[in-house]
Amino acid sequence: MSRSPAPPARFPLGLDRMQPRGAAPKPGTDTLLRPQRPLQQAAVDQSRQSAPSGLGLDSAAVRHRMVQRLRDGGLRCEPVLQALAAVERHRFVDSALAPQAYEDTSLPIGLSQTISKPSVVGWMLALLFDSASAQGRGHLGRVLEIGTGCGYQAALLMQVSRSLVSIERLQPLHEKAAANLADLRRGSDLRLVFGDGMLGHAPRAPYDSIIAAAGGEQLPAAWLSQLAPGGRLVAPVQRGGGQRLVVVDHAPQGLVSHELEAVQFVPLKSGVA
Repeated sequence: MSRSPAPPARFPLGLDRMQPRGAAPKPGTDTLLRPQRPLQQAAVDQSRQSAPSGLGLDSAAVRHRMVQRLRDGGLRCEPVLQALAAVERHRFVDSALAPQAYEDTSLPIGLSQTISKPSVVGWMLALLFDSASAQGRGHLGRVLEIGTGCGYQAALLMQVSRSLVSIERLQPLHEKAAANLADLRRGSDLRLVFGDGMLGHAPRAPYDSIIAAAGGEQLPAAWLSQLAPGGRLVAPVQRGGGQRLVVVDHAPQGLVSHELEAVQFVPLKSGVA
């Protein structure tokens, strides 16, 4: 795999701050979600049932203010901004933290894990969109997500992809994401997998877009082999005493990588818990 010189950094410094992983039970099977209602209608129905009283977090205006702050910060990818405006982030955090849901901050989701900052998610998805646009696509195609967490990023990916496979190695989080995403609908399929993310998911490969929320010493060979021609992978990788965000493109001449700025994500681990 060749490496090209790094382009100018396009990300805010300190993209994320995530905590060490916790423990969880034995592995299960894939969870295939084929929701039946449109995303917006599902969100409205859910808000009628469980919106925190008096907070107004189910208001589109709240999300649009968050999106405008991200736009002012330099995020210009319209499909990603539209997804951020559509998905209710407060549905993916504990009700006690819901008032902070639309601040640009990471929040705990249990098991010493966090939901990433909206700016982090937005910039990484925008990087994937740069490649998709270069391929003449207005969507991310077939997507593989490593690290489902609470399901927030998966909900955004459902808005901008044809199909999505999302893998989580911690069973309680896998189950939480399945519950959080059960009522959401996208034209393509969503498959939540409880398993070892380092192995990717060969049954649905190849993928046009691969995104990871954990970084190891190197990119797993399985991810690279499952990246489709013309596809792009975005993931943190350990470099010296820290991590850097790495972008890999499956170009005609082979895999070409370049590094962006320093980041800090949870360590990539094998196995399940």
